[in-house]
Amino acid sequence: MKTKFLFFAALLTSVAVFSQKSEIKEAEKALKNGDAAAAKASLESAAGMIDGADPRVQAQYYFVRGQAYADLARKGDVAAFEEAVSSYKKVVSTEEASGKVKYTQDAQVQMSTIANDLVNAAVDDNKDQKYKEAAEKLYLGYQLSPMDTVYLYYAASSAVNAQDYELALNYYNELKEVGYDGSQVLYKATNVETGEEEAMNQTQRDLMVKSGAYTNPVDEKTESKRAEIVRNIALIYTQLGKNEEALAAYQDARADNPDDVNLVLNEANLYYQMGDKEKFKELMAEAAAMAPDNPDLHYNIGVISMEQGDIEAARESYRKAIEINPGYVNAQLNLSTTYVNEGNELIDDMNQLGTSREDIAKYDELKKKKDELFQEGVVVLEDALKTNPDNQSILEQLKNIYGALGDNENYMRVKKLLGE
Repeated sequence: MKTKFLFFAALLTSVAVFSQKSEIKEAEKALKNGDAAAAKASLESAAGMIDGADPRVQAQYYFVRGQAYADLARKGDVAAFEEAVSSYKKVVSTEEASGKVKYTQDAQVQMSTIANDLVNAAVDDNKDQKYKEAAEKLYLGYQLSPMDTVYLYYAASSAVNAQDYELALNYYNELKEVGYDGSQVLYKATNVETGEEEAMNQTQRDLMVKSGAYTNPVDEKTESKRAEIVRNIALIYTQLGKNEEALAAYQDARADNPDDVNLVLNEANLYYQMGDKEKFKELMAEAAAMAPDNPDLHYNIGVISMEQGDIEAARESYRKAIEINPGYVNAQLNLSTTYVNEGNELIDDMNQLGTSREDIAKYDELKKKKDELFQEGVVVLEDALKTNPDNQSILEQLKNIYGALGDNENYMRVKKLLGE
């Protein structure tokens, strides 16, 4: 009785194997006829029994399954890319475990082809502003070809464009973990005929220099993208409202890139958003020392100093910005405003005085000082007109100050310049 049972079990196994092979052959036949959907259906019939099958049958099954899904993906079923990839990976792992290799090399070739297809599809998605889809395809391409870390870099960029910051953060953190640098060497030489420098691959460049058609060969290394990556990690944490994580990321980034003024600026802006104006001012001063010829830095330091009531520090910063860029309108307007604001504060004091002889004397003293401050504001704006004679904001502010001073002649002159 036992012998009959074993025979029966063996018979069932052979029937199952025959069935699997038959369905795999049907799938192969459908693929040859260009019917990937029919191939998929045949394979699904065998799916329930494939895990217990002979490793050789499993490898064949997953290879054909990879072909079917790859074909479906190329015909527009984007989700099929991932299924194709997982099938080809299963081929490799199955044959590696069994030691019986038949389909591995073809599977690896197919994965390389799919990686190229994914990248090309991602390029099209980005053109169509389908950024999330592009990011996912690029990441899958990276998984297929881990050596091509640039796919992961562009996946992160696409995720940012999609405003999927959590996904972008995952990709950027992975880039950081794998030590992605992103720099490359550009091989350049000067075209003798045109006199222009051109970039080409190293072999071609060296041949062209040998031929005499090009001279002055240069190997130029592009800038590393590590600072950009850690900066983006910090910016994304900020975007997600995770300020402490963002600050830690900036500290990490600055440790690796101590001369990157943009990292200091971004950290300063984060402190500003957090309401820590003192730390903002400290970092802006640090940035200004790192890039003393950047007028925007001095202007921003002036703005925060003005907000904090440090008028003299504000004026110093605005003057520095104007010294670097004589046509810096916002700095000129704000510098003038510091004098007007100080003068307006004196008006409040004047209005609180009484009619005694002593109060009248005090009033005259304050009025003189107020007019002197307003006149300082006028001088700044009249100088500003030399570089921006038609600027409406400068003219409007100048008109208002002349009006407050009671200088009717200049008031009417500026009104005319405004076309009023």
